[in-house]
Amino acid sequence: MEFYVNIIHSQSLDRYYIGCTENIESRLIKHLQNHKGFTSRGKDWKLVYSEKIPDKKLALAREKEIKNWKNRRMIEKLISQNSI
Repeated sequence: MEFYVNIIHSQSLDRYYIGCTENIESRLIKHLQNHKGFTSRGKDWKLVYSEKIPDKKLALAREKEIKNWKNRRMIEKLISQNSI
């Protein structure tokens, strides 16, 4: 099974969300639906980055690595270098 580390962006909130999933399309749909949590505040989330990783453990480590950057410029550089 393949996993994906992805970054979605809400223009209305001007925020990024970094996550890991097996199915990008269904996960994005869940982010756009009514629910509790961080992404419920925006209704315009768009996929801006995706990275395929062959193993769940490695995907979770990569997600954590990107989240630990805590630097918007580094995240935007990653997105610009690997545009979808």
